[in-house]
Amino acid sequence: MNQENTPRVVVIGVGNLLQKDEGAGIHALQALEKLALPPDVKLVDGGTSPDLIAYTRTGEKMVIIDCAKAGGQPGDIYRFNPEDLTAGKGLLTSAHEMGVVENLNLMELTGNKPKDVVIIGIEPAEIDWGLELSAALKQKLPDLVKVVLKEIGVS
Repeated sequence: MNQENTPRVVVIGVGNLLQKDEGAGIHALQALEKLALPPDVKLVDGGTSPDLIAYTRTGEKMVIIDCAKAGGQPGDIYRFNPEDLTAGKGLLTSAHEMGVVENLNLMELTGNKPKDVVIIGIEPAEIDWGLELSAALKQKLPDLVKVVLKEIGVS
């Protein structure tokens, strides 16, 4: 990939669309796909097993969007760094949390970690079978998208 085609930012939505608010990261990614983003922003659907390693050489910054159970009110939006996960704060409580942590650790070990990695999480209201976000998260989804846009330098 030549320098001109290399994305500046890689945004990875993580989650399970079959479990309501657990799919918040994917719902946010789908909303971002509908916007006219700059060509140096790459959007990736990480599903429930984000293969972050595949994208480590393609951006200066990586933004991961996920459901984050941190004890706040449903719809609260959090911004944290990988160190928050590895410090045992347990902000991500999804089934794929360890996949994110393990991939970030492997990226560090192989020297492929982007210069900046940020995780944007949203407090779930309901994690249960269903394709729709809860009413609380559906209402907060535009705010989540705005936070991600600000993070990637697009407003």
